[in-house]
Amino acid sequence: MADRARRKRRRLSRSGEFDRVYREGRSHASRHLVVYSFPRADAESPRLGVSVGRKLGGAVERNRVKRLLREAFWSRADALPDGLDFVIVARPPAGELARDGGGKAIEEALGAVLEDAGLANSGGPA
Repeated sequence: MADRARRKRRRLSRSGEFDRVYREGRSHASRHLVVYSFPRADAESPRLGVSVGRKLGGAVERNRVKRLLREAFWSRADALPDGLDFVIVARPPAGELARDGGGKAIEEALGAVLEDAGLANSGGPA
């Protein structure tokens, strides 16, 4: 339970926080995902926001993709620099990726975007 509470604080929750990352952050994209990153003033652990639009599918599918993205992100969090806010936007093909390849495919797609952006090393989760 304490772990869940700690992660809750490591999320972006207000629309203003998302807007700041979108407007002032840097973006890196692939066919399935767009990752925005923006440095914060404090050097605390990374924070995450996830956005999945209706074009991806119904509510059940969108929520599954969001859950898979969060799991993939936090499994790589130790390799990410501190003091950054991240927003991950799932493009419609991400739904097909999640259906066909599951969490492993989502994790690989996210890892590839983070590595291309120079935000994580290629070691992946331990």
